[in-house]
Amino acid sequence: MDDAYCGTPAPDPAPLDAGPPYAECVLCRKPTEYPESTKGATLCPVCAWQEAGRTACSG
Repeated sequence: MDDAYCGTPAPDPAPLDAGPPYAECVLCRKPTEYPESTKGATLCPVCAWQEAGRTACSG
């Protein structure tokens, strides 16, 4: 029996340079979906969602 037939190939590692350098979130410092050249306060998706909830509920 051929062992190579049943073996699962190792997944390719993610490329280190997967896009432009991303800006940091101003609240948690995680990468955002915006490039570093974006002007203004950049938020990651989680912080943007939390901020939208806070502003929607403030009276």
